[in-house]
Amino acid sequence: MTNTSSVLRVALIAGEHSGDLLGAGLMRALKQQHAAIEFVGVGGPLMAAEGLQSLVPMEDLAVMGLAEVLGSLRKLLAHRKYIVQTLLDDRPAVFIGIDAPDFNLPIAKRLKAQGIKTMHYVSPSVWAWRQGRIKGIKQSVDHVLCLLPFEKAFYDQHDLPATFVGHPLADSIPMEWQQTSARKQLELDPQQRIIALLPGSRGDEIARMGPSFLQAAALYQQRHPGTQFISPMISTARAEQFRALQQQIAPDLDLLLMDGKSREVMAAADGLLLTSGTVTLEAMLIKRPMVVAYRFNWLSYHIIKRMFKAPFFSLPNLLAKREVVPELLQQAVTPANLVQALEAQMQSGYAAEQYQLFSDIHKSLQQDADVIAAKVALTLAQPGS
Repeated sequence: MTNTSSVLRVALIAGEHSGDLLGAGLMRALKQQHAAIEFVGVGGPLMAAEGLQSLVPMEDLAVMGLAEVLGSLRKLLAHRKYIVQTLLDDRPAVFIGIDAPDFNLPIAKRLKAQGIKTMHYVSPSVWAWRQGRIKGIKQSVDHVLCLLPFEKAFYDQHDLPATFVGHPLADSIPMEWQQTSARKQLELDPQQRIIALLPGSRGDEIARMGPSFLQAAALYQQRHPGTQFISPMISTARAEQFRALQQQIAPDLDLLLMDGKSREVMAAADGLLLTSGTVTLEAMLIKRPMVVAYRFNWLSYHIIKRMFKAPFFSLPNLLAKREVVPELLQQAVTPANLVQALEAQMQSGYAAEQYQLFSDIHKSLQQDADVIAAKVALTLAQPGS
């Protein structure tokens, strides 16, 4: 730990649950490496537990999709203006935007222009779409922390300092997570076939993905009687939303809703039906057969598909550099397609091959990310850096 009597002010902004998780780990590592440190910014309950008093509710920032943002634009702009002014007055030693690039990078640009050091944690998917954004990123941040190994090379090509830190999830999720122990912890039948449904953490995601997932679950239950379905929910509001959909669409479905515990649920399951996002990386690290699906708002999809350059949209396939898990997008997200893909994934031989591949990727991502990220942040925060 750095021995210093001066208080270091660090600003962090996370826009959703996954960012809250990253931010909390980074804050813990910063406190271990610096004796006197204070935090300001935006975060959720995990970052609050580490000492952050959020300037605005993190939930207000958790909007995804180009069209969806328009409905919340006034509130988002008001929040951003307030945050920028607060941080300009506060003058933190370093500003760390955690993911949420469309919200965080304009803040970083304003702060950097006023001499505040800025860092972005989680590379924007600039290598996948809207590659012209690299110019704006260079104007906004002094350093990028990359979670994935192929991202640093992109920034090296564009002369923007970047560090591959690995992924904190690879550090925190065990290499082997036994299904039997997970079921015992959750008090689930050790013999029953269990499918986990994870339709998203945002209300708009559940509204778009929930019906298809529930219809697929009902079809799967017809074909495999006795199957139990479990959905971990991030909040009571999301649980009530999904339960209401279930009562409308599949009232006879054997569906158990869990309060959080998404990783334990995935570890306990035989197969996973997932909405694309960070949860797909968690599922890969837990090493269960999965099907990844996503459905954008119509306008968002037609804008994004013109700009998207990557061969895949799910993290397991991007990391494997080939299609190892099924990806279903837009009109392809049908109950029949979801069930067919899930059944194929759960075949024992294929599942075993995936397990080994996922284990290899898991090892490559274990870099002690929180510690490396904190070291970079503290170096950047030093006067004259």
